[in-house]
Amino acid sequence: MKVVISTLVIYIVYCILIFVMQRVMLFPRGMIGLPSGAPPKIKGMEILWLNTKYGKVESWYLPPVRKTDDPPAPVVIFAHGNGELIDFWPQELNRFNEMGIGLLLVEYPGYGRSEGKPSEASISETFLAAYDLISKRSDIDSERVILLGRSLGGGAVCIIAANRPSAAMILMSSFTSVTAFAPRYLAPKFLVRDPFDNLSVVKSYPNPILIIHGNRDEVIPYSHGRTLYKAAKSAKMITYQSGHNDCPPDWNVFWEDVESFLRDNNILNAKRCTLGSELRTQNPER
Repeated sequence: MKVVISTLVIYIVYCILIFVMQRVMLFPRGMIGLPSGAPPKIKGMEILWLNTKYGKVESWYLPPVRKTDDPPAPVVIFAHGNGELIDFWPQELNRFNEMGIGLLLVEYPGYGRSEGKPSEASISETFLAAYDLISKRSDIDSERVILLGRSLGGGAVCIIAANRPSAAMILMSSFTSVTAFAPRYLAPKFLVRDPFDNLSVVKSYPNPILIIHGNRDEVIPYSHGRTLYKAAKSAKMITYQSGHNDCPPDWNVFWEDVESFLRDNNILNAKRCTLGSELRTQNPER
């Protein structure tokens, strides 16, 4: 009986630690540090501050390459992984701008120069505010909003997908829910403070979804991507021979895959394609 009671006490203490420390694990912003210096000077880039009840949160808008008489452009709203900052992504994602698509990089509360603390609630308010701000612009086609989330960012864009209209969603190395990881830590699911239930959103999402996942992902198992793909009403899945942090292993292939997905779903005007090479034919799942 003493052994049972001692084991129970140890487990309860362990669960309390998991409850208290889980946001440090989910949002390891302290390991990233503050950005060095001012934001980069990129032609046309606008720094947009989002006012939330948690404080001001930074976002960057990078406009598409376009002519003055071009119609309103589609826009990608991007959410990065939990160990990253928006500072890491302007150059990596500038191909969207070359395609004639605007790009909005949204920071998480408490990350980088932004105020507040990260949580599902604060991220929800931030990303919905970002959507409302960018979708009202006269140079943006509000019917062609594309949501792109990498890793934790999948949870952020799924929040938008559940509350605002969008034309398509791309989930890259993302998860079904944070709650699904509870068994890994031998913790009851009700202790999860920020569940980010992507699976329920994907099940009800009416528009096309592109699922991208590495089959050797050591952080978010490949099975999460497969489950999301199978649950979606209209989805395409692309598998890369990669892990988590090296996904995609080849950015040129990634851009071909993304452009093909956007063209096939009539979100990207074929005349604005800039890759200059014939895209290979793909099956719905690869």
